[in-house]
Amino acid sequence: MKQKAIYFFLLIILSVGLLGCSSDDPINTISIENWASNDVSVNFKGSLTDVPAGTTVQLTDILQGEYEYETIYVIPSGATSFNASESCAGTLVLNAGTKVLIIYTSVFLDGEYSISASITTSDNLSEGGILPNPISP
Repeated sequence: MKQKAIYFFLLIILSVGLLGCSSDDPINTISIENWASNDVSVNFKGSLTDVPAGTTVQLTDILQGEYEYETIYVIPSGATSFNASESCAGTLVLNAGTKVLIIYTSVFLDGEYSISASITTSDNLSEGGILPNPISP
C-alpha cells in the first residue's frame, strides 16, 4: 500500500511539472518588405527566403535567441558599381513575442546601385540598452 502511495505522489508531481511546460509562449515574427527595385533573398536560420521586389514575406514561429542573417541581392544590368549598407547583414535578438520589420530599399543613380535595410523591433530597448543607439557614431 505504501508503494502505491509513493507512485501516486510521483504521478501528481510529474503532472504538475508537465502543466508548467506550456507551449503558449509568445510567437516571434519577422516581416520582410522589399521596396528595392530588384529581388532580394534573406539567408536566415540555414534557409534562403526569397522576397521578390514589391512583396512582403513573413517568417513565424521563431524561437527566442540570437540569429545571424545575410542579404543576397540582384544587381541591375548596367550597374558599374554597387554597395550595401551594414544593416544588410547582422544579428537579430529575439525575445518572447518580438516582432521584427525589415524594409529593403535601393537607389540606382549614375551607374551605382545601392541597397539598404531598415530594421526595427517591438522590443523595449530602454530596459538595459540591448542594442547601441543607431543614430550616434
